[in-house]
Amino acid sequence: MSTSKNRPAAAAAKVDNPLARELAPIRINLLPHRELKRERKKKDFVVLAALVAIAGAVTTYAGGVAINQQISNQSDRNAFIKSETVKLDTQIADIASLRDEIAALKARQEAVENLQSDRTVPVHLFDELVRLAPEGLYLRQLKQEDRKISLTGLAQTNERVADLLKRLSESSPWLYKPELTEIKEIALSAGPGQKEGRTIFEFSLNVLIKPPAANAIAVPASRAVSQTQAVEPTKVGSAQ
Repeated sequence: MSTSKNRPAAAAAKVDNPLARELAPIRINLLPHRELKRERKKKDFVVLAALVAIAGAVTTYAGGVAINQQISNQSDRNAFIKSETVKLDTQIADIASLRDEIAALKARQEAVENLQSDRTVPVHLFDELVRLAPEGLYLRQLKQEDRKISLTGLAQTNERVADLLKRLSESSPWLYKPELTEIKEIALSAGPGQKEGRTIFEFSLNVLIKPPAANAIAVPASRAVSQTQAVEPTKVGSAQ
């Protein structure tokens, strides 16, 4: 027992002995530590590069998934917009057809109104001519073309033609803008019991029909045909 207890002490004494330290073998590390460090750094770099590559791949994949999702959402929006555009185009076509139908109905309504209005024009026209023509003036022919009335007749004097023009211009609610186109003197032969022949004046004039104030009468172009009424010389006033 005492021998085993004394061994650690002897070993400690041997280590503490300077001579023993001098005689102890010198330890030299002959391993290539620089190459090992380089290999370790290379391995660390490879591992880091692999981690960076994996992180980049994951990020790229996530970004691609997000972009594909956005593209899919935008494609859905575009498809919705196209479908709504098709619906709007259909509605616009329906509205255009409705407008055409409304325009056709308005045209028919205007045509009916024009027909109803034109039915009263000849009555008012003859009434105005009888009322406005001065004495000593005869109407021989009346011609209507669209809104223009052409009159030809005979008058005892120039003054009676001028009086007719004035009355048509100022006193008629249905006729306006009278325009004398021609007037010429005609000599008549003497009749029985007369010493000398008489002189009368043949005239032609144009006058326009006024549209009613409340609703303008517009005659369609297709109806703008010449309507001529030739009658026996009509005595509007008594010749003296």
